[in-house]
Amino acid sequence: MKLEAEQALCRFHLTNCARHGNEPLYQWIVATARELGLQGGTVLKGFLGLRADGTVLRESPWRLTQEVPLVVEIVDGPRRIEELLARVEPVFHQGEITLERARVALYRTAETKVSSARVDVVGTKEAGTAWGVKSMKLPEDGVLMRIFIGESDRDRERNLPLYESIVLRAREAQLAGATVLKGPMGFGRHSRVHTAGLLELSTDLPIVIEIVDAAEKIDAFVPVVDELVTEGMVTLEAVRVLKYASPESR
Repeated sequence: MKLEAEQALCRFHLTNCARHGNEPLYQWIVATARELGLQGGTVLKGFLGLRADGTVLRESPWRLTQEVPLVVEIVDGPRRIEELLARVEPVFHQGEITLERARVALYRTAETKVSSARVDVVGTKEAGTAWGVKSMKLPEDGVLMRIFIGESDRDRERNLPLYESIVLRAREAQLAGATVLKGPMGFGRHSRVHTAGLLELSTDLPIVIEIVDAAEKIDAFVPVVDELVTEGMVTLEAVRVLKYASPESR
């Protein structure tokens, strides 16, 4: 049995150093979403990223304190997302917030095997639920590019890991930002499963690079990605963007 309805996926792009009072901002966002009764939230940590001011963030195993990119994902109905944005927007000063359509196929809780539809879940319509979410700032139309590649893929021209080369090229193209996420398990078109085992010294784990910007800037960047990615997948999704540039942004 499946529940098929449309909701809004709200994604907060920030770093672990962004704070709200005495706690990390991402923790406060998740706690606020829980307090408001939203269905759930997920925090994804990147190991490489690009900020709006052109700064490249790199995770290092040798530094105890460092800034890394994070993505907080929350899916719920438009009214619930509006309640969350009303709390978060006034304190969200650096990063980016995006809204996109989320097609819910299955939603389960510990109390019930299959949940029933929420009263604020609306059916799929041409404009999409995310386009109906009201916020303090007028959202702009944007595009989310997701690039799915392998950790061992390389840019031979620059002699760099492909994910790093794409981020640097995104900076050269003056795109708004990028986040590189690593998965613990995955497989590609040749059906070889890659996993992160405790005893493995080297792996070829799945990598996802996420870039959000205006449609014309993403369109101009597509040929660059097309030339670099010889094996992988690239997806483009329409999103609504609430921009909060860093104080040092260009």
